[in-house]
Amino acid sequence: MASHSDDLGHREYIARSHERCRNYGIELDRVYSTRILRGPELTERLESKRDLIVATEPFVNQLYGFVKGSGFFAILTDEEGCILKVIGDEDILSRAFDIKMIPGAYMDERSIGTNAMGTALTENMPVQVSGTEHFIESYHRWTCSGAPIRDADGKVIGALDLTGNCANVHSHTLGMVVAAVDAIEKILRIERYNEELSLSKQYTETIIDSLSAGILTTDLDGTIKTVSKQAAEMFGYEIPEMRRMKAWQLFEGWEKIKEAFRAKHPFQEEDVAVNAQRNKIRYSLSAYPIFDPQGETKDVILVFKELRRVRKLANKIMGRQAIYTFEKIIGRDKSFLRAVEFAKKTADSRSTVLILGESGTGKELFAQAMHNQSDRKEEAFIAINCGALPRTLIESELFGYDEGAFTGAKRSGQPGKFEIADGGTLFLDEIGEMPLDLQTRLLRVIEEGTVCRIGGTHDIPVSVRLIAATNKDLHEEVESGNFRKDLYYRLNVLPLVLPPLRERKSDLPVLIDYFMDRVSRRLNKKPIRLPLPYLRTLMDYEWPGNVRELENLVELIINAEALVAFPTRKGKETQRTIIEMTSYRGGEIVREAEILSLEEMERRHIGRVLSINKGNMSVAARILGIGRTTLYRKIEALDIDCSDMGQCSESEQHLAATAVPF
Repeated sequence: MASHSDDLGHREYIARSHERCRNYGIELDRVYSTRILRGPELTERLESKRDLIVATEPFVNQLYGFVKGSGFFAILTDEEGCILKVIGDEDILSRAFDIKMIPGAYMDERSIGTNAMGTALTENMPVQVSGTEHFIESYHRWTCSGAPIRDADGKVIGALDLTGNCANVHSHTLGMVVAAVDAIEKILRIERYNEELSLSKQYTETIIDSLSAGILTTDLDGTIKTVSKQAAEMFGYEIPEMRRMKAWQLFEGWEKIKEAFRAKHPFQEEDVAVNAQRNKIRYSLSAYPIFDPQGETKDVILVFKELRRVRKLANKIMGRQAIYTFEKIIGRDKSFLRAVEFAKKTADSRSTVLILGESGTGKELFAQAMHNQSDRKEEAFIAINCGALPRTLIESELFGYDEGAFTGAKRSGQPGKFEIADGGTLFLDEIGEMPLDLQTRLLRVIEEGTVCRIGGTHDIPVSVRLIAATNKDLHEEVESGNFRKDLYYRLNVLPLVLPPLRERKSDLPVLIDYFMDRVSRRLNKKPIRLPLPYLRTLMDYEWPGNVRELENLVELIINAEALVAFPTRKGKETQRTIIEMTSYRGGEIVREAEILSLEEMERRHIGRVLSINKGNMSVAARILGIGRTTLYRKIEALDIDCSDMGQCSESEQHLAATAVPF
């Protein structure tokens, strides 16, 4: 057989990889990875790699944010090449999923041949693989850029990759991946450094650095030696009274601290139940040993912090925030403005909100705006998509888990989204996708205001404003037995219905203007004024993808510097409206197939403006920026037929005012 890399003639790592693939006996017509984890195996793998997934999540999302809408998707794998996460544009993801590039699929060279992830892990360096550089033919459509991820010890723990259509190959793509991996590795090193720094803190440094926290010192028998004023206020006791108590009388977990010290393990930022004077609450506890000259533990410093304060800081560091306000939500349609006003009025309510609307209508935008309008705006805004997480992950994500709850669980356990959102807002998108048994747990949290972690025995009080959203008809889901009736009525206290774009077409002109300005600024390109016939075609379109589809279309026009053909819908029959491709030159759109004289362009443009305004001379003159007398003179001079004209709608007048000659 001829060498598969004979015609490549460049990068040596490609030739080495192809040689390995031939030795593995990989077929050129192989389509899928030969190893794909599913079911419990995949769940166990995702749980065991949870730390890697969580640590890289903001960087993977940011990396995808740079290329969103350009036909790329980002992939995170573990050190063996098993895909842990995939995020990208819907159209290219569907093609990737067709050939099983899904979570659980192994992308190592032995399983799928030469590719950026597997080859980067094997070569232990960043690589780019495009087109026929892939060994198997089904991957010739892709361009892939991947780099290995190393922990603080330099050990490879995974790989990050950007994959897109082969036509979009660019060396800068690999640079973006390498930059993201560098940021991830720096964060991992910082986390290691902070852990080591915390373990080495001395007695006096701990006191000074933790003045805002409650501080106790005890001996190994649990006898309390000192109590800070803040600690006494947090526990609700007088200082002399606390000094007569033992440590284990104040909180649960004293024996765990002693066990951690004996095993030379840190005990930091652990959630513990505290027996305060009035009730049982939870604090974040860190314990630090004080050593005698012989290196033996003599005393213990206990530092208690409010969980809300700790998690608020974590939210700032991890970038969890709501960025949209009602001022940033665009629309003038009466039904849309009624929805905005209802959302504003109920923003401060403690009642649950259920946002109903089709995909792309802006449900999360409204949730963020309501949070920023409320008295919780300084607290956390946490969003979770109930339809995007595996069944086994969504429970631990929402409710958290205690130590030993399942295989791969963190030793210290982990708070769920309800705890993290305590004091703030929790947005549950696609609530209709939540499994029935979890619906029961969610109902209990809403009714009782407490959450119990998986494997836990204590109820944790939480104060969370819950906003749920769905594009499903939950009433029909209740009737079909897919959704609990009692939960439906608990969620549907404040129903907020967002109209689809096809029902608020009067907003199209202002939305087009807004997206044209925003996208052109982001892409550093000039905005394009669309011709009137094209704008009228947009008004006739049904917009099944709603505002999101409109924004994507505007971005495509600006990138292509050309008008784009798209389907229009009339009644039950879908037709293809073909818009002749145009080019954008020097600030205006020019028809390629027909060059018109200025006189003919003026005649056609005035005729169209008059036609749209049904012969209303005053409105037409105002739109054209000329006097009525001048308009009458031009009509006569250009021989424009004004017969058979009536009145027009306000939105059509806006379109005429923003149109350019075509």
